[in-house]
Amino acid sequence: MTNASGADINSTDLTFSDLDLPEDLHQAVQDMGFVHPTAVQAAAIPLLLAGRDVVGVAQTGTGKTAAFGLPLLAHVDPDARRVQALVLAPTRELAMQGAAAIDDFASHSHDLDVVAVYGGSSYTPQLRALERGAQVVVGTPGRIMDLMERGALKLEHVSYFVLDEADEMLRMGFAEDVETIASKLPTERISALFSATMPPAIRRVADQHMNNPEAVTISRPASTVSTVHQTFAVVPERHKIGALARVLAVTDAEAALVFVRTRATAEELAIELGSRGVSTAALSGDVAQRDRERLVSRLKDGTLDVLVATDVAARGLDVERIGLVVNFDVPRETDTYVHRIGRTGRAGRAGESLTFVTPKERARLRRIEKQTNSHMDQIELPTPAEVSKLRASKLVETARTRFANGRLSVYRDVLREFDNADTPEGTEPMSREDLIFALLALGVRDPGPVKGEEPDKLTVDADESRGGRYERDRGGRGDRGRDRGGRGGKRSMEGSTRYRVEVGHKDRVKPGAIVGAITHEGGLSGSDLGQIDIYPSFSLVEIGVPLSREMRERISEARVSGRQLRISEDRGPRHDDRDRRHDDRRHDGRGYRPSASDQAGRGKSYVGDRDRRYRDDRRNDRFGRR
Repeated sequence: MTNASGADINSTDLTFSDLDLPEDLHQAVQDMGFVHPTAVQAAAIPLLLAGRDVVGVAQTGTGKTAAFGLPLLAHVDPDARRVQALVLAPTRELAMQGAAAIDDFASHSHDLDVVAVYGGSSYTPQLRALERGAQVVVGTPGRIMDLMERGALKLEHVSYFVLDEADEMLRMGFAEDVETIASKLPTERISALFSATMPPAIRRVADQHMNNPEAVTISRPASTVSTVHQTFAVVPERHKIGALARVLAVTDAEAALVFVRTRATAEELAIELGSRGVSTAALSGDVAQRDRERLVSRLKDGTLDVLVATDVAARGLDVERIGLVVNFDVPRETDTYVHRIGRTGRAGRAGESLTFVTPKERARLRRIEKQTNSHMDQIELPTPAEVSKLRASKLVETARTRFANGRLSVYRDVLREFDNADTPEGTEPMSREDLIFALLALGVRDPGPVKGEEPDKLTVDADESRGGRYERDRGGRGDRGRDRGGRGGKRSMEGSTRYRVEVGHKDRVKPGAIVGAITHEGGLSGSDLGQIDIYPSFSLVEIGVPLSREMRERISEARVSGRQLRISEDRGPRHDDRDRRHDDRRHDGRGYRPSASDQAGRGKSYVGDRDRRYRDDRRNDRFGRR
């Protein structure tokens, strides 16, 4: 669609007034500020209004939801309280997004209800909506099948059927479910199938379940990314995390989305960025729906700035604040690249994408450029010194405001004491100016030269440039010597306090979730947290700053994996701990047996006994996963 400001997304010279939409739908479109339909909308809407089946090939972000959603509503009878339209989507996000969009289009349609149904959430509100007679159902195949088997979802009156993102649906293994659902629908119906690509499997679905469909093909992916400034940077594999942290430190984007290939990488990267002071969370297909919705909500309201996500988890994600998309690795497929960078620069807004590429991946990058008919500018990444300088400049501006607020006399006294103090023997004399420089460095958390730190100009090893094997560790080669014994993947912090939280292995909790909850609710940064040890029914977290009573209360009320954290200072073994550890070992399938000291309720120190009992976990799994 194009809005009143004239932003163009594959638009046509037509207006929505030319498409013969019913008056209530035309009014809803006008209220939303849209004037011209996109190419896929201009082609598909008249066909579907006329009752023709449509097969549409179009990329995400081209307005497909309106292309099938507006005609869908035109064919629904609001007075008939039964399911008349069914839309299948591959992910919960797309189902929720599609239902919300169709509901917006129906804002002037009296007594028309739209319900989204998807797994990972309660059945109760979905069942109630169906009992009340919702006419439009948008859902994922798995939950649709569940509701059909329960007898809650009846399809005998469905007259309009949509398969959205059909290629993704089949890639995720829903082919059998789609076949089953489609076979239960009335033969006389209108069907629409939309897909980013048209492989043979999709053509077979169209041939089997559609009636002489009209083909609507929209231009190749390049037309969907015209508002995104595409860049790339050559980064040695071992320096990627540091490079990413610096990019995020200097970006002007309100929020950033970082794409990775696997769930494990997403969680590890979120932990690493959190330890460097970046407000980050991980989003993957394993994240519970309630937690997922909360993360997206935080991203929208500005309490979260960076989301590290896998491709499947980010399907349908549309957040205006996302101004930067980072490909931590070069995508293997062109369509994946287009989908990723399409999370920014949407609806005419400007965005930027950055792809990290190693020398051996340059050919893959050139292939993507050719297939998308686009150009990527090579950029130089900010150096550690440039990041520190930028942070110091911002700190100086903040200091101006602090100066205007007054009450600085105590600090003047400290400075006078500094002026009058003798220089300690064996140390270099420090002037007031030198003190200011050092305080600025401390203010921006610049520790000075660190062994193994990325150089100002990233270079590529000869072995790496030849495509040979090279190490991919989480902090660069200089981190090899650090303590990796803790399950949270972080070193133990001197002077920290160890706290207990009431979630553990049996809750399938991940360190990144604990870090995110504590930093968000407690107002802490990732660098304030140290080692995290996860055990069957609880976890231990080192925190290097004092927690006020209010902070503890907020953290305690936070939920991770459906359970409240209930944070408390760890004071050693409890009687219920002994019982709980016994039950955990008996029921979690790991084959643990209670020791004699457990059975007697006494024995060796809590820490030593615990470390020994779970040493296999520590050896085999740095992050508390099995």
